[in-house]
Amino acid sequence: MQKEDWFPNEINNLNLYTMKKVVLFVFAAFLGLQINAQHSDRELVTKACTNYIEGFYEGDTDKLKTSLQPHLHKFGFWKSKKTKTYGNPIPMTFEGALKFAKNVKEKKNFAKKGSPKKIEILDLLDKIAVVKVTAYWGTDYMHLSKQGNKWMIEQVIWQGPNSK
Repeated sequence: MQKEDWFPNEINNLNLYTMKKVVLFVFAAFLGLQINAQHSDRELVTKACTNYIEGFYEGDTDKLKTSLQPHLHKFGFWKSKKTKTYGNPIPMTFEGALKFAKNVKEKKNFAKKGSPKKIEILDLLDKIAVVKVTAYWGTDYMHLSKQGNKWMIEQVIWQGPNSK
């Protein structure tokens, strides 16, 4: 008996067609997982930055605690309305951020309705990200790191509104 008697061409072609479909499916599934992982990281980075903005806007210390590393290094520059010059860098620690938010809540000094909440992911790698945030106080450039599946803000440098 010859091979053709046991496996007619139609069956051989069907098996080849089926194998191609299986390989294509596996490749598409793998690619989908990679894209989904990247998409998930984008969402998590955006969420950390949203918590950061809303933490200050709403005086919500819990949101800040979920997005800021306890060893946060943050500083920035504010331009004096009187002198039209920038002063010395203003530092803020993790504790200082929580104190600021607590003060916002106690004094009901919330951000005005329609205040900007713009988040731009400038670069996103496996373990680090760089993000530009625009808020009512100005522009922040942030470095985030991924610990496990959680993205946290490590460093922030900011500048008050730029009135050119």
